[in-house]
Amino acid sequence: MTIAWGSLGIVVLASLAFGVAVVALVAFALVGLSARQATTNGARAALSPAVGTAVAVVCLAAVAAIVGYGLWIIVS
Repeated sequence: MTIAWGSLGIVVLASLAFGVAVVALVAFALVGLSARQATTNGARAALSPAVGTAVAVVCLAAVAAIVGYGLWIIVS
């Protein structure tokens, strides 16, 4: 039995990259959703609520696409 080390390395790097991407996208989605909250110290929010919601929707849609693609690869 032999191990295809090149293929294993590609799988490890792809898994690491997609794992980091999913975490970063969810973090950006939470930042976008936080724009909807009123500030307590009277400071102006960096994003308007509409833009924050749009950022969150795009980020979560990208996460869903990444997860769906991974599931599709596993099943097929």
